[in-house]
Amino acid sequence: MNNTAIQLIRVGTGDVNALKEIGINTFNEAFAHLNTPENMAHYLNAAFTDQKLLEEVSNPCSEFYMARLDTRVIGYVKISHGPAQTELKDEAGLEIERIYVLQEFHGKKVGQLLFNKGLEIATQMKKTYVWLGVWEHNAKALAFYKKNGFEVFDSHDFWLGDDLQIDLMMKRYLI
Repeated sequence: MNNTAIQLIRVGTGDVNALKEIGINTFNEAFAHLNTPENMAHYLNAAFTDQKLLEEVSNPCSEFYMARLDTRVIGYVKISHGPAQTELKDEAGLEIERIYVLQEFHGKKVGQLLFNKGLEIATQMKKTYVWLGVWEHNAKALAFYKKNGFEVFDSHDFWLGDDLQIDLMMKRYLI
């Protein structure tokens, strides 16, 4: 696969259905085998409603980008700053809140392309650092972020249905 064929498209309000589909599909691929169907359904039904996604896409402090190969959406990233950040809400930081890629495209640099978009925006906005949260049991993602210069600085609780999980908070300084 030629990465130059992949387009990054900024998500607008008219793209909410495509965002919902890629969001549910990639989250299921990543975590369904590690969680109960009930907990997965509870999370997906809350996190990927049309209304919630429309609010997130419309938030001026958040940006979504979908990776598209021809007409197929194969991944996405959500970037948040200021009050849209989930935890820190520090003006010096930018949160890369979600990077998800369909499994068949893992290892093909799609995640790196999406990640680089986050770094590009953080640099344009003159942020001091980027940060994110990643499930402590997501070894692939942890390795990816460590390879990209992130270090763990804290942790926070994440509820998936009735299962309390721990996300490691990671940070990478840009200057």
